[in-house]
Parts: sequence; C-alpha cells; structure tokens
Amino acid sequence: MKLQHLLLVLPLAVLVAGCGGGGGSAKLDKSDVAVVSGQHISKTQFDEVMAQQKVSLKSQGQTFPKAGTTAYTSLQSQVMNVLVQNAEFENEADKLGVKVTNKDVQSQLDQIKKQYFGGSDKRYLQEIKKEGYTDAAVRDQIRSQLLAQRLFDKVTATVTASAKEVHAYYVAHKSQYPPTRDVQEILVGKNKKSLAQTIYKKAKKGGDFAALAKKYSQDPGSKDIGGKFTAKKGQDVPEFDAAVFSKAKTGALLAPVNTKEYGWFVIKLLGPVKPTAESQVAATIRAQLDQQDRNQEMTAWVTKVTKNYCNGGKITYQVGYQPSPDPCTALATATSTTDTTTTP
Repeated sequence: MKLQHLLLVLPLAVLVAGCGGGGGSAKLDKSDVAVVSGQHISKTQFDEVMAQQKVSLKSQGQTFPKAGTTAYTSLQSQVMNVLVQNAEFENEADKLGVKVTNKDVQSQLDQIKKQYFGGSDKRYLQEIKKEGYTDAAVRDQIRSQLLAQRLFDKVTATVTASAKEVHAYYVAHKSQYPPTRDVQEILVGKNKKSLAQTIYKKAKKGGDFAALAKKYSQDPGSKDIGGKFTAKKGQDVPEFDAAVFSKAKTGALLAPVNTKEYGWFVIKLLGPVKPTAESQVAATIRAQLDQQDRNQEMTAWVTKVTKNYCNGGKITYQVGYQPSPDPCTALATATSTTDTTTTP
C-alpha cells in the first residue's frame, strides 16, 4: 500500500484551492519561505513537500519539472498556497479551540501501521523512505488532516437539513424512488417452458408455492424462503418487470413469463404496487442534504478566512516564493467585479 493513498500530500487542498496570498508586513526569519500572522513556514517544510511531490510524480511515470520552468513555478505555487492555508487554519483552530494532540496523531498513525503494514515499524519506515517521507513529515500530514476534519466538524456543527428541504428533495426526485411489489417467484430457467407450465398448473391447483420454489427454483437468493422477493420497478429484467408491475391484482398467479436473460419464471403476486414512501427514504435524503449543506457552509467559511488573511499585511513571502498568480490578486479582482456589477 503506497503512502500517497493514505495521506494527501497537500492535505487541505480538498477544502479550497489557493487560499492565502498577497504581500504583508509579517516578520520573516531567514529560514522562512513565508509567515502567516505569526505562523512561520520554513524552507525545510517547503523542501519536504516538494520532495514528496517529486516521488509521487515519479511513481506515476511523470518527470519532475526543472526549476525555472512554467511547470515548476506552477507546482511551487500550489505547494505554497497549501502551506499558507495550513498556517491560516492553525491560527483559526486556536481561535475556535480546535486542537490535535500528539496522542491523536499517534493513535491515527498506529491505525495506519496496523492496517497497512501489519503493525510493523520496520515495514512502515521502509515504505515512507521509499516514497520520500520522513516520520516527522508523515506525522505533520496526519496532524493537518485531523485538524482539517475537526475544523470542518466545528464550523458545520449546527448545519442540518430541515424537514421542508427533505420533502422538497423527495418530490423533485421521485423517479429515484421507484414503487415496489412483494412477490413469490420461481426461476425455472432457459428452454424449460414445459416445466414452467407444469409448476404453474400445480400452483394453480393449490400446490404449496413455497414448497415448489424450494424444489424447482434456480434462484439461490429466494428459493429457501418460499421464493419471496421484493421487486423494484425498473430494477429487474424487462419481461419480469412488466409482468410484476402490470395491473394484475394481489394474489394473482401469473402465467409463466419468459425472459431473454434468465429464461422462464412462475410468479405469484403477494401484494399491491406500493410507492416508496417519503418516510422510507427521509433519513438517506437528510444525510445527503446535510453533507451538501455542510460543504457549502465550510466553503463560505474558508472564503471568509481567505479574505481576512488577504488584508492587513498578515502574509509575507520570502523573495522568490510568492505564488504566481497571487490568489489574493484574483480574489480582489473577483470582489471588485462583483462590486461593480451590483452597484447601481
């Protein structure tokens, strides 16, 4: 298991692309590539992430770009954007009381070692070395991921879809929730019309359908439960679907049905066609809407944070490390355009 599959090299990039940016008056140390409101980003950190990117690209059969090329500048800018974003989130986490302890990181790392390396420190260390990581870098990655998740949980803690929203979604997407019908079915098989007719006649004369299913059905999923099956409209082969969802009444024993894919069926209708009630799918809809709403809430929060750090000299870059293009410039342009558009 490659470590890139376990850790995101750029751990917070999933939340927003290109956070931070702009010039500022925050004081740089000689070893810094940037400083964000007192959070120092060292060249060592930057070099480690670039080294990880190099190994990652090599594993994908791609060449790491040469310094001075457009591709290298683009990669450097992406790395700087995420490192700055991490620093911003560290600051915001302090304000919100969100913490990740060394114990938290160790617990997560122990789980990774157990699941993917059989609990072996030796195998773990060999793999991370091969992939350009140090143990310290892995721990930093884990810490960033845990911090991102806990920030997400904190910011979106009160977000939940209303009953009205759930109902509106259900009404708008009713086609996703097809009607159902309880049946008993015996899959007789291909080229077995005569046997299907025999089974049908036995059932019509009062034969025990469940016993017939157990004796004759080729469907391992239903034969031992009396052939009972809940059909969903549009989910089965066309011939079976058309027969089950016909206007035939509850209790009807249908004439044998031949399907192109599976052959002959004998089917008994146990109940009426039932629409999928909103109550049956409300929990699933709510979970989906909750996730969408939480993502939107987090995006809005990140945008607010970004704007805050783009103002007031909160970010300073070492010469040669400022992202290109500068995300704050793009943000300022977008804000200016919006203001111009909305101004009477």
